Amino acid sequence: MQDQTAQLTAQLIWRDAQVPVSQRFDDPYFSLENGLAETRHTFLAGNGLPGRFRPGFHVAELGFGTGLNLLATWDLWRQSGQGGQLCFTSFEAFPMALPDMARALAAFPELQDVAQAMLAGLAETPQQLDLPDLRFSLVLGDARQTVPRWSGRADAWFLDGFSPAKNPELWEQPLLAAVHEHTAPGGTLATYTAAGFVRRGLADVGFTVARMPGYGRKRHMSVAEKG
Repeated sequence: MQDQTAQLTAQLIWRDAQVPVSQRFDDPYFSLENGLAETRHTFLAGNGLPGRFRPGFHVAELGFGTGLNLLATWDLWRQSGQGGQLCFTSFEAFPMALPDMARALAAFPELQDVAQAMLAGLAETPQQLDLPDLRFSLVLGDARQTVPRWSGRADAWFLDGFSPAKNPELWEQPLLAAVHEHTAPGGTLATYTAAGFVRRGLADVGFTVARMPGYGRKRHMSVAEKG
């Protein structure tokens, strides 16, 4: 029998030797300009972080990828002097192999302390980390099925699927409705895309949506809040 796990593993090519590009979706995992700066601008600042942090603050994201968003958030949590655990849940259909994650994350030397801790932890328990300042869960499978079944509610969402033109499954209306359902009152989301159908879809499921300046060459991004 063919190994189904192997079929679901991310298939990559590398651009400039350090930027992973998904062969399945023909899209890079992070900005070719500066992936960390894009994450900080789009997902952290876009969700009002670190200003909203508190013990037990829960971030959820569509698309774990290299783990860069987790690391940037965890690093910011530490820098902001928070007590207790940051909770972070990622939904991922095509997980990247740990050696590939390590290769990609080597591009961000300022994150190597948290990167090594994450990689070591996932080598032992591939889908979870329970550390003094981080509780992380990686939920594998199609987010259209796993998000509706999730028992949690996030204070902030990172919608970080591949481009809507190339990965439309992560931007479908029923999934956006599930994201809204699993958002705490007053919770927020941010995404790099400002595609009209995504913004309309978020509004239709109950979010208040706004457009903001994007990172680098991206003119606009989207943020939203649940009332």
